[in-house]
Amino acid sequence: MKEISLKGKKAVITGGAKNMGRIIALELARLGVDIAVGYYKSFREAEMTVKEIQAFGVKALSVKADIRKSSEAEGFVESAVRGLGGIDYLINNAGYFQSADIDKVDRKMWFDALTTNLTGPFFCAQKAAEYMKRQGSGKIVNISSLGGIRPWPKSIPYCASKAGLIMLTQCLAVALAPEIQVNAIAPGMITLPDSYSDEIRERIVKRIPLKKTGKFEDIAKAVVFLLSESNFTTGEVLTIDGGQKLR
Repeated sequence: MKEISLKGKKAVITGGAKNMGRIIALELARLGVDIAVGYYKSFREAEMTVKEIQAFGVKALSVKADIRKSSEAEGFVESAVRGLGGIDYLINNAGYFQSADIDKVDRKMWFDALTTNLTGPFFCAQKAAEYMKRQGSGKIVNISSLGGIRPWPKSIPYCASKAGLIMLTQCLAVALAPEIQVNAIAPGMITLPDSYSDEIRERIVKRIPLKKTGKFEDIAKAVVFLLSESNFTTGEVLTIDGGQKLR
């Protein structure tokens, strides 16, 4: 199979300093993509990730922004594009998750989930689309969640915001066509909280048809597919969950 090459392309990634965002950034860098890493509080991790990216011989920079604020989301994209010299891809990866019973959900929890998981991605996409429309092409990938498809009663703000992100993906796909493709990825159980006991972990894995949790690399490879070979796909949600949504 021919090795995919995205050499010379430029990607902007929110929440790219650590965890899933970092792995996505490194996989794209391996394929020749210049990367702008977005972060809010993870300065040290962002700088380390930038160095890891640069080791692949591509350009990399970090940009601080609180994407919960529309002005900072827009400014983040502008700074990233200025630093990279353009934009081909936007990956809306930054996310907020907090589990709580319905009577424990407060205004801050609700606000943080909706603004991080939905407001930020919209204003980042809106600004990125200005540049992409001008050049006649671009691809946007939104990282949603299985929680945006199936209801998790102890994660109401998260599920509501991720479901909104899926609808946002579909709306943007229509609004920005034909120049820009917009798709989403809905990861299932990729990592489990450290607080989970072995018993809870085993119970969760038993509910997954493939009998295992996923890895960040699984999501990174899905992102690569949507950015490289899927030239006739838009408005779709690629669920990477080991078949969990079927149960």
